[in-house]
Amino acid sequence: MELRHLRYYVAVAETENVSRAALKLHVSQPALSRQIRDLEDELGFLLLERSAKSVRLTAAGRVFLTEARAVLQRAAEAVAAARAAAGGITGEINVGYAPSLTIQILPPALRRFQEKFPSVRVALHDLSTEEMLAQIGTGKLQVALTVQPPAKALRGLQYAPLARYALCVAVAPGHALARLRSVALAALVREPLIAYSRKEYPEYHEQIGRLFAPVGRVPRIIGEHDGISSLIPDVETGRGFALVPNCLACMVGPRLKLIPLRPAARPIPVGAICRKDNATGLVAEFIAATQPRPE
Repeated sequence: MELRHLRYYVAVAETENVSRAALKLHVSQPALSRQIRDLEDELGFLLLERSAKSVRLTAAGRVFLTEARAVLQRAAEAVAAARAAAGGITGEINVGYAPSLTIQILPPALRRFQEKFPSVRVALHDLSTEEMLAQIGTGKLQVALTVQPPAKALRGLQYAPLARYALCVAVAPGHALARLRSVALAALVREPLIAYSRKEYPEYHEQIGRLFAPVGRVPRIIGEHDGISSLIPDVETGRGFALVPNCLACMVGPRLKLIPLRPAARPIPVGAICRKDNATGLVAEFIAATQPRPE
């Protein structure tokens, strides 16, 4: 089995027509049909059900299509990485990020990008959303990974959606709320809230205001923090709760318990931001590396 067999099969499977696939691949229809049959003979089972005008994937063919695409993608990435290493592509890209929102996005993105561009340095900057937007505008940052800002803040910028996370209640394991399977907003207004700094994260406080508007009252804030690294231990003391995205579970482990809200709040949209006039080259490559991949 060679890569060309996989390319031919993917083309036929996607078009469900041998003639159109042959035109796309610039090969003759008989030669393409022969290559697909050779592949089926080697595998020992049919990938396609054939009729006079079209072909349909068998159950095995659908599974094989997913795997064939993955193999071809990995082969393309290997070639790109080798070319980058051979060509000596170097440089630096500055990336701003929100730790609590990118814990599941950033590690695989860095791995993919560095595999492809091993000689390019990625400088990471833990910043608030406002700081990231300001530094994207001045050119200090090339990419920002953060919550989706209002449309007016994205003028001249390009936003690529990456994930959406549910908002949860974080409490210490010994907290009274920890035994609940879900928490109603009305119950939270009586509990002290540990939050992010209003000065550095005004959008977070705006979100709290919108969230508690239906109950007509917001919880009393007893502590403000400039980042997740200090917010977690404060919540861990048990003196209050915090509102955090559910992706934080892999960071806090058993230190905190994350409980769903009732009713569920609007999911938190997270994406990659860059300047429209700079959405090329290494910037485009890094944003492509952050995109979710099929499992």
